[in-house]
Amino acid sequence: MPGSASTTRSVFVTVIVVALAGCSSHAHRVRDARHAYFSNDLSAATSLLEEAESHRPRERDCLILDRAMVALAQGAPADAESLLRDVRNRFDHLEQKDVAESSLAMLTDDTAKAYAGEDYEKVMIRAMLALSNLMQDGSDAVAYCLQVDQKQREISERAAAASPGGKPPSIANVAVGAYLRGVVQEESHLHYDDAERAFATVASWEPRFEPVKLDLARARSGVHSDSGNGVVYVFALVGRGPYKEEVLAAATSDALLIADRIVSAVGPRTLPPTIAPVKVPAIVVPANAIDSVAVDVNGRAAALTQTVTDVGRLAVAQFEAEKQEILARAIVRRVLKKAAVYATKDALAVNDGLTNLAFDAAGVVWEATEKADTRCWGLLPETIQVLRLELPAGTHQLTLRPARLGRPIGAAHTTAVEVLDGRNTYVLASFPTQNLVGKILISQSPRSPGAGHTFDRSRQAIRPVAEPSETASFMIR
Repeated sequence: MPGSASTTRSVFVTVIVVALAGCSSHAHRVRDARHAYFSNDLSAATSLLEEAESHRPRERDCLILDRAMVALAQGAPADAESLLRDVRNRFDHLEQKDVAESSLAMLTDDTAKAYAGEDYEKVMIRAMLALSNLMQDGSDAVAYCLQVDQKQREISERAAAASPGGKPPSIANVAVGAYLRGVVQEESHLHYDDAERAFATVASWEPRFEPVKLDLARARSGVHSDSGNGVVYVFALVGRGPYKEEVLAAATSDALLIADRIVSAVGPRTLPPTIAPVKVPAIVVPANAIDSVAVDVNGRAAALTQTVTDVGRLAVAQFEAEKQEILARAIVRRVLKKAAVYATKDALAVNDGLTNLAFDAAGVVWEATEKADTRCWGLLPETIQVLRLELPAGTHQLTLRPARLGRPIGAAHTTAVEVLDGRNTYVLASFPTQNLVGKILISQSPRSPGAGHTFDRSRQAIRPVAEPSETASFMIR
């Protein structure tokens, strides 16, 4: 049938053209923007990310997540929160499957699909929302923390439903959400039972975080701080975090079993006896020069920050749980592409050697131009760390320095912090390398009387005046 053959040929040529379009990966396209961020050139990082966003709509959300980290470092937590919230909502919507996109991805690669975020990224968005909000008035911080736990439960339940025997793979948990919830509840001087439950969760999820033992004891005793003292929490985003790069991977027996089921479901095809290595993404956690931040108070050494959430470990654990599925999809694409070449040759009745060779060459090119999906949130830290300091009310000078193996190794950065009686003050700094990126952020103080909360230590309560918007929306959802 000439018409059918012509249509088949047109489709085949179109797919080849699409496959050849744009050979560079997301990782290569954002390399300069990330380098600018790590070099503390935040204006250049923002410009490069915005430029890439205008040309790459399928990478838009990854780029916005990186822009949120830049905004936070620049001292604009409200902008960061707005950007993070928009991506959170789109990722939630994209959890619905798109059959057309999935079909196109089988003919090209996974970059044809809208990026819905890795599971660890969906959880970390909510954690960074809580931190961003805390650096403002903190009115929605608890709601975001609850969303961290809720999203982790959803992911775990989905994994259990898809796993043999209903047992999900063991992965790391994001303890910073529970920790922040405990910190905020403790500051109320009223909800110590809620604080205790939150700190108990942190102890379960992050047993290596030693300070939580003191947090638990303090919550059980019902004492936020001694009279006349307040508390400073220094949060540090330490080290360059996980990112994706393209690698060649050989087919494993587990991946072949999954691929066989997929191939059987899409048509009368079989897996070839051998499969050449295929392109897949891999999670990379770079070796970092620093592992903590040293904090001095008024010129005297205080302590080091400690890890409450290991983002790199979380990313690797979740990626390992999904690796065989990713590899299986790449194998299936290889099978379907080969089948498409054979079907096209049959439809066109190709029987001379030169034409047959041309089609085989086109098939090789089609396979060679496939790209691994390296889209990701590339400016996350390796770890989120914290240090709690109880200090007398008044103004104090805090000095932060990057540290390695307990010893400061970089430049000192000093900022003035006001400590309020019976209150929390929050400090946030980004140290992806030995150099501070952006500013040291100090939380706003709407917790003071007349700015959202009233406080009376004798009554042991901080009473919210207005209902938080994000808390209301969380309750609705």
